[in-house]
Amino acid sequence: MENLYTVIISIVTVLGSAGAFRYYEKRQMHKERDEDFIRHDCKDRISKLEGLLEAASREKDDLRNMVLALTKEVAALSVEFLTKENDKLEKALPKAKRQLNG
Repeated sequence: MENLYTVIISIVTVLGSAGAFRYYEKRQMHKERDEDFIRHDCKDRISKLEGLLEAASREKDDLRNMVLALTKEVAALSVEFLTKENDKLEKALPKAKRQLNG
């Protein structure tokens, strides 16, 4: 009778061990899949962020170039305006001198 109990306990232990092994094996596989998913998700996000960063950098450079071009145009317009004003004043100056002298 003792041998029967020993055999039954051994069988239950072996089956329980096999079941536990399968359980832990599946759990480990799910954990690895989750880690792979997270890793791939992070890689995708990093790639998208790098693309956005490059686009923002290009846009910033384009805007900087536009600001420089506009600054150059404003400077040219200022010079042109000042030149015209100077010419007007030079033309008006002789008249003012004549009026003062005359």
